[in-house]
Amino acid sequence: MRLGTDALKYPGGASMTPIEIVESAAGEGLAGVFYRTMLTMSPTLDPGYLREVRAHVDEHGMYLESGLGKVNPYGLPETPEVRALGDGDTVLGFRRMMEAAAQIGISELWVSTANIKTYSGRFAYDRFRTDVTWSDQLVAIEKFLRLLSPIARDNGIHMNLETHEEITSFELVRLVEAVGPDTVGITFDTANVVQRAEHPTLSARRVAPYVRQMHLKDTALFTGDDGILYQMRPNGEGVVDLDAILPLLYEAHPDLHLSLELKQENDVLPVGANPSPRRLEVSLYDPEWLAGHPDLNVTELVAYLGLVRQYEKRAREEGLPSYDEYANTPFDYAAAVDYLRTSVANVRAAAARAGIVLDGVPAAAPVS
Repeated sequence: MRLGTDALKYPGGASMTPIEIVESAAGEGLAGVFYRTMLTMSPTLDPGYLREVRAHVDEHGMYLESGLGKVNPYGLPETPEVRALGDGDTVLGFRRMMEAAAQIGISELWVSTANIKTYSGRFAYDRFRTDVTWSDQLVAIEKFLRLLSPIARDNGIHMNLETHEEITSFELVRLVEAVGPDTVGITFDTANVVQRAEHPTLSARRVAPYVRQMHLKDTALFTGDDGILYQMRPNGEGVVDLDAILPLLYEAHPDLHLSLELKQENDVLPVGANPSPRRLEVSLYDPEWLAGHPDLNVTELVAYLGLVRQYEKRAREEGLPSYDEYANTPFDYAAAVDYLRTSVANVRAAAARAGIVLDGVPAAAPVS
């Protein structure tokens, strides 16, 4: 296993070039960079620049991963740059990204099924769109993946569906098995699953055979007025049990790359402001929300609620900030760097406890 970072929310990354992010991540002792899409590295897929990024990554002995974007035809209009890349032909846009990835040795590509929205409650998730049902969206996603699969196969590519906020791990496993694990895998986000009221460790067990990429992050859970409040915290300081999850993933995929997904500086709103994707509530008390999760069983729901209770107890005993206190604390560049370094230290410590060596060096090695 190797520990790296997702580039999207890397501290200061919004003002950095892809190469500058590589250099900064190497300076932090990280072993790789995960660019959310190929267009993040180069909006035009410029082959010379992509080779230059690859060269910088190789110079530091790091891994390089990327993605394609959304594979939900009902959500594709939200990413017009993909259609533009294909001169109006969306499939050609995907083909060009896959071919560009293959040319610089990237074979694992992230894909996702929707974008989270700024609405409150369940309508933040495309799962609850009223113009098209979620079941119809899942059918369209499967058909589109089948359309892309021959292109992926020809280029030696895996399209790895993220355990994103709107989709359950049960549904992802079914998609992988329906389309075929020769071209489709899973990007396991360790914290997103709680937004579907799934227990992270139980989710890890379900998806482990198909996991090929990672978004490693953590979350605090608090009881809210209408459900459960979700809030990102540094890895190791939330409800995600790395001591249980890392060995599960290591057993299934010892060469897996663990890419930290970080909290972005200034990415908060004051409590009481207009709803944003960063103030999320799992609407457990909403009958329509519950009806929209037919795979959720009593055993897992009880385990999930136990996580909430345990975290609230820990917060009281350790004096951890409440939801409101944390949301209203300024989160600048220095705070983002501290978040990164705290996460790295906690992940390395968990790996050491499990006897897992990260990056070819002792798992407890300090961040440089």
